[in-house]
Amino acid sequence: MNDSRKLLNTLIACGVALATISTVFAQSPSQGAATVVRIKGSARYTTGGNDWHPLRVGAVLHPGTVVQTGLDKGSYVDLVLGTDVQPVVPPSAIGPAGGAAAASGVGAMAYQATSEQNVVRVFENTVLGVDKLTSLQTGADVITETQLDLKSGHILGSVKKMSAASKYEVKLPHGVAGIRGTVYDITSDGVVQVSSGSVVVAWVAPDGTTKTQVVMAGEQFDIRSGQISRLSSDVGRSMESAIGGVTTGLTIPTSFRVNQTIEYISPVQPEISPTDGGIGGGE
Repeated sequence: MNDSRKLLNTLIACGVALATISTVFAQSPSQGAATVVRIKGSARYTTGGNDWHPLRVGAVLHPGTVVQTGLDKGSYVDLVLGTDVQPVVPPSAIGPAGGAAAASGVGAMAYQATSEQNVVRVFENTVLGVDKLTSLQTGADVITETQLDLKSGHILGSVKKMSAASKYEVKLPHGVAGIRGTVYDITSDGVVQVSSGSVVVAWVAPDGTTKTQVVMAGEQFDIRSGQISRLSSDVGRSMESAIGGVTTGLTIPTSFRVNQTIEYISPVQPEISPTDGGIGGGE
């Protein structure tokens, strides 16, 4: 009888331990990534140690990666955050009635974000760090945490609906922007434009105090002056149009070649300057 009770107690203890372990694993956040879906001009990336590599369409960038775009006006890199995306092949890529494009195996390939994915366009002459991309399935909801570090330059992004506990932050040299359900445009010197949703900006003033400002849809805020103003309708429409180009995935096609494998090739070959560490070249 005593042996049976000891065995029962042991099984109960094992069951509790297994349940605890399962709960811990279930509550461990999964690591996300940023997928490069489009490149115009030149760009490169590093994961540390000043060891830079040319950026390619289809590259999956994990937290800890820093992206740098080229100097040529109009250059940019489009990123989808949180999950890998699949290529979308438009009908035009096949060619008329299986013509030259189909025969050669070369056509236009592009990528498309889903309605649930967050996207970022990194404009020319910009350095952006991907610091954190995690998601935690709680059973009833998904809690995500996104941290980007805009070291210099200019980005445009779209943040989809998030759970109340989720966070999306863009670090700036002199502050941080917390973003929710928003189409936003931010420069590293602290100009924040919002065409939909809202952004809360926190920064350290010259006197050392921390200040905050809520920027609503249709507003612009400048950390340097502390002034908030209305966003012109033209700027708002331009932001919405640009972010639409990021999500449709068909504005800047990417070539591909099919033999035994599929290779994703960015529109131009990046040119890395060995002397000043910068990026040159363009279309």
